[in-house]
Amino acid sequence: MTLFVYHVGLRPMRDSGNTDKSAGGTLVRVRPRGFCAGVVRAVEIVELALEVYGPPIYVHHEIVHNRYVVEQLRQRGAVFVEAVSDVPDGALLVFSAHGVPPLVRDQTQVRGLKVIDATCPLVTKVHLEALKFAREGRTIVLIGHPNHQEIIGTSGEAPHCTVVVSSIEEADRIQVPDPERVAYLTQTTLSIYDTQEIVARLRQRFPAIQGPASDDICYATQNRQEAVEELAKQTELILVVGSTNSSNSNRLVEIGERSGVPTKLIEDADGIDPSWLAGVTRVGLTAGASAPEFLVAQVSARLGELGYTDQRDLELVHEDVRFSLPAELTVLR
Repeated sequence: MTLFVYHVGLRPMRDSGNTDKSAGGTLVRVRPRGFCAGVVRAVEIVELALEVYGPPIYVHHEIVHNRYVVEQLRQRGAVFVEAVSDVPDGALLVFSAHGVPPLVRDQTQVRGLKVIDATCPLVTKVHLEALKFAREGRTIVLIGHPNHQEIIGTSGEAPHCTVVVSSIEEADRIQVPDPERVAYLTQTTLSIYDTQEIVARLRQRFPAIQGPASDDICYATQNRQEAVEELAKQTELILVVGSTNSSNSNRLVEIGERSGVPTKLIEDADGIDPSWLAGVTRVGLTAGASAPEFLVAQVSARLGELGYTDQRDLELVHEDVRFSLPAELTVLR
């Protein structure tokens, strides 16, 4: 098995690469960055499934939102589909890290498909909260992006009583049957600041609103956003490695811009526009939670070629989180 992921545990702060400041500009790579525990688990599930059952195996939606990760798994025999009807009889189907609505689970049972669930446990937590609030007869205000797979999955748990909102303006417009019986949940990869503003508005409109026992925005999302805030204090330009369909990567760009530093989303080293670097002596670098570390290494190498030869790591938060594998695969870890 080849899991293309750096270890989640972090080493003490150190400088790396060429530390001769006279040699050129400075590149500051911040951690935490890159793969979170949920992505590590999801990728490991697909790799183990390929190893144990052999190709092809089918995956509902992209396992994570990064085209390099998806392409590497595709080359090894993973087939990514958007509908259960695209899966042949008797095949193995893996649910992506974003989760699926109950309707998809029901379809797999009708088809008699073998299923392995790679849903991030922190997403599963939100699903369970939705079921709890629905049983209490509450209208659920689900904060997130309506077309994102995670929101599609969560809203599917209680579609009859769930309203999706993505902005303060939408929060202002929603109408509920009983203002005394309202709850809110959030997508796990949102901006912590935008979410706080929407929740504050909901509390103004519905003082009795209930929320989750603990924040739905995951630890990795929050850690990476706070790391970008610190990076913004030390650099003049921030590069975020991640795919354009990655919610958490786009939120990192927003956090950088919100902090007053030009911030660009790039998929790989080829995405660097040298014109961005004009007059910039200190560049910051991070990666979204679904971006593999080898892309960070490639971007670092390219920036070295462009004159940023003083390369160092800024390590802020220790992450040592691992999620257990599904029972079908635990013995093979």
